[in-house]
Amino acid sequence: MSAWECDIDDCGKQFGSVEDAIVHQTTEHERRECEVCGSVVPDGYFAIRHAFDEHSRAEYVRSYDADSSAVRVREQVRDEVEEAADLKSVVDRLDELDGSELP
Repeated sequence: MSAWECDIDDCGKQFGSVEDAIVHQTTEHERRECEVCGSVVPDGYFAIRHAFDEHSRAEYVRSYDADSSAVRVREQVRDEVEEAADLKSVVDRLDELDGSELP
C-alpha cells in the first residue's frame, strides 16, 4: 500500500489511505478562499476539485498566476485521488464529525 502525503504548507504527514489524507486536510488545515469566486473551501483535494469543477482552466491560470504545468499537476492529483478514494466514505466521516472539530 502506498502512503499518501499531505503537502499543504509542507505538512508532510503521511497516511495509509487517501481517505485518511482527505479527512486530515479538511479537519486539520485552515480553509482557503477561492481566488476566482471567493468561496471558502477546505484546502487540498477539495480546493483542487472546486477550482476545476467550478471554474475554467483559464480562470484558474489568471486568478492564481499559474501556468499550464501547475494546472496539469493539480489535475493529476485530482485524478489520482478520485481513482483511489471512496469519496462517499470521506463525506460520511466528515458528516459524523462535530462542527467544532473543523477549522
